[in-house]
Amino acid sequence: MSDRAELWVAQLGRVPYTDALALQEELRARRQADEIPDALLLLEHPPVYTKGRRTLPADLPMGEEWYMAQGIEVHGVDRGGRVTYHGPGQIVGYPIMRIGDVVEYLRVMERAILRALADEQVEAQIRDGLTGVWVDDRKIGSIGVHVQRGVTTHGFAVNVDNDLQPFEWIVPCGIDHVQMTSLYKETGHVGGMGCFRKRVAWRFAEAYGLRQRIVSLERLRATAPVASVVA
Repeated sequence: MSDRAELWVAQLGRVPYTDALALQEELRARRQADEIPDALLLLEHPPVYTKGRRTLPADLPMGEEWYMAQGIEVHGVDRGGRVTYHGPGQIVGYPIMRIGDVVEYLRVMERAILRALADEQVEAQIRDGLTGVWVDDRKIGSIGVHVQRGVTTHGFAVNVDNDLQPFEWIVPCGIDHVQMTSLYKETGHVGGMGCFRKRVAWRFAEAYGLRQRIVSLERLRATAPVASVVA
């Protein structure tokens, strides 16, 4: 049996954004109390724009009422960065982890995403001075996190086979005229979400030196302390 610490991974399917936000806050408190080990939530959202702390009014040029009329929710959140879009066909990862160095945490997350994309024959990169993950000049993944009392919430999103049109209605991550792409656009492969979700979980655990353990949401919410459940 490996003596590496565990990363609990929960595959949650499609989750409304506000429900996922409340769940992160619940699990952050549990991680701060050492009731659970580090965890990674993998899911999709119905169409939603999320506004990070640095979002400007000009980042949503149509006005929030217009976006909501298109069936896209708009929510302000406490993560870093500016506005981005989430929707069906995009994999979203919310790590609930105890960390020390925030910059190193972000660099490791980027490496994990790059390796998962490389597994799909997509050569992605990090660009100096810009956030997220890129394929040449096209952005395929976004990152934005929040840390409270040493524990993270929010995380990353990678476009798999989602509709990219909603990105064109905003200034994604505050970058004018950015071109978005997806795993489907880069490879032409349809139906890759299930496989890619597994690759992301594996590469994420590997990058942080943790042992992946697939758990249910009920397990994450169980009341037993971490010393009892991972012994």
